[in-house]
Amino acid sequence: MSIADSLAELFARIEAIGRTEQGGYRRFALTPEDEELREFFAAEVTSRGLRYEVDTAGNQWGWWQEGDGPAVVTGSHLDSVPDGGAFDGPLGVLSALLAIDELRGRGITPRRPIAVVSFTEEEGGRFPLACRGSRVLTGAVDAETVGELKDPAGTRLADALDGAELAADPELVSRIGAYVELHIEQGRNLATMGDQAIAVASAIWPHGRWRLQLSGVADHAGTTRLADRDDALIKAARIILAVREAAEQTGTLATVGALDVSPGAINAIPSGVELFIDARAETMAKLDDVIARITQAASSEGGDVHRISLTPETSFHPGLSHALAERCHAPLLATGAGHDAGILADAGVPATMLFVRNPTGVSHSPHEHAELTDCEAGVLALADCLEFLATAEQLP
Repeated sequence: MSIADSLAELFARIEAIGRTEQGGYRRFALTPEDEELREFFAAEVTSRGLRYEVDTAGNQWGWWQEGDGPAVVTGSHLDSVPDGGAFDGPLGVLSALLAIDELRGRGITPRRPIAVVSFTEEEGGRFPLACRGSRVLTGAVDAETVGELKDPAGTRLADALDGAELAADPELVSRIGAYVELHIEQGRNLATMGDQAIAVASAIWPHGRWRLQLSGVADHAGTTRLADRDDALIKAARIILAVREAAEQTGTLATVGALDVSPGAINAIPSGVELFIDARAETMAKLDDVIARITQAASSEGGDVHRISLTPETSFHPGLSHALAERCHAPLLATGAGHDAGILADAGVPATMLFVRNPTGVSHSPHEHAELTDCEAGVLALADCLEFLATAEQLP
């Protein structure tokens, strides 16, 4: 069976989990769908004779315990954004499993351990913190504070864990000598490069999330004259346009992706709106600029902007990235998307990523797609990288 066929078979095993009528996926943390995916990963790991374990942050691991010293780790995540695509995350996990198969087929004897990891809740689709598993593992966030996060229904993460406790594990993190995450490219850079199917990551842009609060006065939609209204949603509409204009003026990316309107009745004038903003830029200076412009626009409407999260620019390990780019004959690309690889890099782990061509560039959507031939090239590139890292006398 070809690698492409094996990958298609693995995708088929999880195809129905969390599938929506629109063709997308809803695979959220601590749900029945999440449990099915965790059982799938555990079964695939143990069927390969890898040692299975769950770390103190809830991430799943499969260890090929050959040799000693710092481990070479690969993997990604299995959860999704609301109505997300099939490839974002799962492609990296499934490719990691098949890369292990490929190395064994080549008769490779590693000098050092190799591990496959499936990080929990990378997307933050249920509890509002992206890369939760890697952030807790590395101590980038306080586990107790994370436990207070609430999902849209008001359930605390600590309660959803049903008595389980989260904690950082610096000893485990220190055992990672190199981390390589394969991921579908979330953009069209590779699609413009002819026959180039694979790239290596160089950096992740600075990015963050902000909450903007606007106030108005609730009133009857059928009796209040337009001139007498203080409509918070009208203010929000102006802010949404201002966010787009600020992004255009600064050469950045800024998006209002969610709104919470109060009281939320069709026949009531909105008394309050919360807007949630995602902003990303090539440099921190540009990110500061676009947020300053958005804050000024919000102030003109009587609104306040509060930062939810901020991640500075993440540079992947230059020695590792350049070595793998040379080995794969692949270009180096920066990305505006956050990943667990970035969290590990910020924690001091030598980390980088492999990107697989996305012909349309569409991601976080049911229309996300990668050709199986390109995915097979990704598995082979990942296997080559793992072989190089696991057999070299020294890691880059």
